[in-house]
Amino acid sequence: MAAKKTVAIIAASRGLGLALADEYCARGWHVIATSRGKSAGLDELHQLYPASLEIENVDIVQLASIRALKKRLAGRRLDTLFVNAGICKANELTPIAVSDHDFLDMMLTNALSPMRVIEALENLVPENGVIAALSSEIGSIGNCVGFWELYSSSKAALNMLMKAFSARHPNDPRALLLVAPGWVRTDMGGDEATLGISDSIPLVVDMVERNAGVPGLRFTDRHGEILPW
Repeated sequence: MAAKKTVAIIAASRGLGLALADEYCARGWHVIATSRGKSAGLDELHQLYPASLEIENVDIVQLASIRALKKRLAGRRLDTLFVNAGICKANELTPIAVSDHDFLDMMLTNALSPMRVIEALENLVPENGVIAALSSEIGSIGNCVGFWELYSSSKAALNMLMKAFSARHPNDPRALLLVAPGWVRTDMGGDEATLGISDSIPLVVDMVERNAGVPGLRFTDRHGEILPW
């Protein structure tokens, strides 16, 4: 019998991260799911999949917490590393109206911290593995229509940092993915979002699995369609 594949899902306490953990557990993967604090959703999921779900407490905006996770996972193999972390603040505001604190919070949580996680854990991902970060369609500069411009800028920054990571690893045999899941109804996405979780997350996981063993950086939607930078 083949060994279970392992995925680490960073920031899985609720929303899309929790849905990813649920989907991978249902597919028979071993799931390492991180949460900044107590998560009722992860606790319930652990009751369903006690042998498959492993919960780690990590605050990704704290570099020391990321480094501690790296030590705890030393020697492990992650077939897929999926960084989901993201917050949305002041989404209807413009640069002159937003507070410094809210904008810097988004940049730290949505761009810098995910890349710090990837830098810390990438050596656990094998040559045929996948390193993925949750981006957004509205992180595309080419397709920008001005919607949620401050949040969009944080996702564009994530895209740039991932592209720079790829440039520093020109011969990396792994798939490096920036994943746009669509506008999904969650606490962050809001009730006006066009997709339910079941319309997005199974397709996201299908797409990520198809990319295993396909090297290179891609900014892609849940269907595998390449998006403009």
